[in-house]
Amino acid sequence: MLDKNGIARRIAKEVKDGYYVNLGIGIPTLVANFVRDDISVEFQSENGVLGMGPFPYEGEEDADIINAGKQTITTLPGASFFDSALSFGMIRGKHVDLTILGALQVAENGDIANWKIPGKMVKGMGGAMDLVASAENIIVAMTHTNRAGRSKLLEECTLPLTGVRCVKKIVTDLAVIEVTIHGFKLLERAPGVSVQTIQEATEGTLLIPEEVPEMVF
Repeated sequence: MLDKNGIARRIAKEVKDGYYVNLGIGIPTLVANFVRDDISVEFQSENGVLGMGPFPYEGEEDADIINAGKQTITTLPGASFFDSALSFGMIRGKHVDLTILGALQVAENGDIANWKIPGKMVKGMGGAMDLVASAENIIVAMTHTNRAGRSKLLEECTLPLTGVRCVKKIVTDLAVIEVTIHGFKLLERAPGVSVQTIQEATEGTLLIPEEVPEMVF
């Protein structure tokens, strides 16, 4: 089973040279810490930053330089700052190659719910709806089950939707899963995790190949 850093480290393997990438709040923000040194990647944040680097070391934080989740960040040489209108122009104009988001639920057809639990106060929906409507490659980073132990990979989402039929891949603490027209397809399993464990933790349709390799980092 992976921790949050393990999930981010595995997703970092999906980041290719030359990509422009938007990182959502939560686990996705950790991905910048694990991208290979030999590739060039531009991380974009919808609050108006292009060229984010890894998180700063303790004592080196600059409170004026933050991501969309209000976490302090570092910037790489050549980074730029701009207003939200320009930032969302980049997103809506499909200039982002990969979007990595957290989620509360993902349905087997690629629907995602990640912005609201009815009855609980939220500060706002943020930019997720623009991101899922505009991005062609969306990867979800999340735990396989919620705190109550219930699956977050469902036949249908029960929470308010953020986007419809948009998620391409999911990386959880248990597995790497692809969203297909036939349901969830198990691609890899986390170290020490059995296929049976993943199957029991998945409520939606799970397609299981004859051989399911362990994740390689």
